[in-house]
Amino acid sequence: MKKTLSDWFLQNKRDLPWRHTKNPYLIWLSEVILQQTQVVQGLPYYLSFCEKYPTVQDLANAPEDEVLKLWQGLGYYSRARNLHKTAKIITKKHNGIFPNNYDEIRALPGIGDYTAAAISSFAFDLPYPVLDGNVSRVISRMFGVTTPIDTSAGKAELMKILNKQIDKKNPGEFNQATMEFGSTCCKPRQPQCSECVFQKNCYAYRHEVVDILPIKKNKIVVKPRRLDYLVCVEDDHIWVKKRTNRDIWQGLYDFPETNALPRHSALDAESPCCKGIAGQARNDGQTLLYSCEHLLSHQKLTISFWKTEKLSKKSKMTAQKIPISQFSDLAVPKPIHNFISQNQHIANIVKKKCPKLKKF
Repeated sequence: MKKTLSDWFLQNKRDLPWRHTKNPYLIWLSEVILQQTQVVQGLPYYLSFCEKYPTVQDLANAPEDEVLKLWQGLGYYSRARNLHKTAKIITKKHNGIFPNNYDEIRALPGIGDYTAAAISSFAFDLPYPVLDGNVSRVISRMFGVTTPIDTSAGKAELMKILNKQIDKKNPGEFNQATMEFGSTCCKPRQPQCSECVFQKNCYAYRHEVVDILPIKKNKIVVKPRRLDYLVCVEDDHIWVKKRTNRDIWQGLYDFPETNALPRHSALDAESPCCKGIAGQARNDGQTLLYSCEHLLSHQKLTISFWKTEKLSKKSKMTAQKIPISQFSDLAVPKPIHNFISQNQHIANIVKKKCPKLKKF
């Protein structure tokens, strides 16, 4: 496997900036960004972070709101918060020098087995195999692993195979090659089996179970949830709310919420997207500006934005009124960004007061 995989990688690997460095900080940065994110989407963010924070000390000294703003659009914001937290620990506890052994790297916040193995092998040539979704799929198909990959037994079986297969002289290249192979050739759907260099030795291909492997035991349960936002503009100010509780989008800004449900069942959280009834008025004087659906890993959100002339005292207790000119400096969830960008009513107001929104 090693020689064949190495030859394939040298001919087919993508030219990515983090493959041209041994700097553990930059490697760590790329790995965190690429968690739950495809390369094409993550690359611009990686370049922006490298330019804004060229060293781990630069990242540690940055305000959290600034880091979250730069991260905006990538989702899974706990990654950004852990990135910032870990940079501070490395700066203070390790004098700004990234740890060079697996156990110390693994002990850092937000760094699990996979990321620790990636940094250890890519930056320090330590023989720790990585095990992510791409690698799990490649090994399961190639070696016929039928134990569910999302169980402890399945992960142990995969790691046993990888520990035997990894090139101890060049573990970084082996790990990158396996991940690259899973990402570009041995894909979840429509894998390129006809062009695969492992075709003759692949268990899944020989036994015609490519579409079955890998096997997963647990499926994510996606629960419906609705959010009703109150959009209140007063002169040159707009009311916003920072999400500080342990919930989705922690640390980001959105609008005050209301728990008063509309009378129309079309806005139920389990109903289809209700964009078609924008302009609907409620008895309390609120007018629907925009509605959408937004899918998270464990939640399917139905979100409605309601124009209101004033907020209740209760809503104001958790919100703050800011100049509209400062709105585009806030880190906001994607649905809030889309609402501002697409809704003519609020977009005209904000853009008039805040020209920078064009780059928002």
